[in-house]
Amino acid sequence: MSASNGIAASVTGIDPRRPNKVVRYRPPPVAENSSAPADDPIADYMNLLGMVFSMCGLMMKLKWCAWVAVYCAFISFANSRATEDSKQMLSSFMLSISAVVMSYLQNPQPMTPPWQ
Repeated sequence: MSASNGIAASVTGIDPRRPNKVVRYRPPPVAENSSAPADDPIADYMNLLGMVFSMCGLMMKLKWCAWVAVYCAFISFANSRATEDSKQMLSSFMLSISAVVMSYLQNPQPMTPPWQ
């Protein structure tokens, strides 16, 4: 189609498009089992942090680490999805609770803040 032909079509009001060649866009199907890139990894990060703080609380007898582990376990539970494995969540809770219990059994004195 030349430029003069297109100008003539627009002046005369004739539509140069071919309606039989129009193809409607359909997005590609999304697989149900694949994880979307918008997944929020906060639950996994908090689970890992909770286990690290639990081990620090158990090994180094730091009460504040044990309490931070309990806090991380609660955040991990609150941000978890229903399809996740509950065994890992339960083990994270049990590890953090055992860190708190063991740190207070070894030293029953009240916790002093780490900055004092």
